[in-house]
Amino acid sequence: MTLWGLFMQADWVVKTVMVLLLLASVYVWAIAFEKFTSLRKARAEADAFEDRFWSGGSLDELFRREGEQPNHPFAAVFSAGMREWRRSTQAGAGSMMVAGTKERVERAMGVTIQREMERLEKRMTFLANTGSAAPFIGLFGTVWGIMNSFTAIASMQNTNLAVVAPGIAEALFATAIGLIAAIPAVLIYNMLTSNLAKFAARMEGFAAEFGAILARQTEAAAAPGRPAPAPTPAAE
Repeated sequence: MTLWGLFMQADWVVKTVMVLLLLASVYVWAIAFEKFTSLRKARAEADAFEDRFWSGGSLDELFRREGEQPNHPFAAVFSAGMREWRRSTQAGAGSMMVAGTKERVERAMGVTIQREMERLEKRMTFLANTGSAAPFIGLFGTVWGIMNSFTAIASMQNTNLAVVAPGIAEALFATAIGLIAAIPAVLIYNMLTSNLAKFAARMEGFAAEFGAILARQTEAAAAPGRPAPAPTPAAE
């Protein structure tokens, strides 16, 4: 009546259910490790980038250093906004440039935020599906095992508990494995969803502040006879 013994004597359908649930549980923990590590790295890179951004230096210089090949979400948002601002200010002039540039910059940064969040949220669907489906998959194995137990009772014409107990135990073991896979998946999914929402809000806040800086520079560039100054956070 050991756990290994219950697994070995189970029907092949119940064994398949157990193996699938165990593999799903391992993959859940692998996803959790990868996601928490990625988020911790992304937050550290965001802190370092914001320090450089608000240091008062030229954003043109910051764009030359990091914007051409961004390697983290905040740099990607900055690069998208700066690149669109440069294109728009070089192509337009006057009041039409102000309205059009602001809209295009915001759209470019919004699309980049969405793309970066999709990358960070990759494989989150598996956690949600495991959390919702694993108990029912385990229950299927349990029902199948209990059906086999009742079949054994009918064929042996013996209702002694010692006869049916192993079959019932292995059937309930499938439900236990389903819960082992589902409970961590639900908890991890909720934690990651909360952390990802906070990170997305932080990127949106940065994009709004950066967009305000570029909007003021665009208005200054649209004034007659005035060249576009290099954008800098000191304008805040």
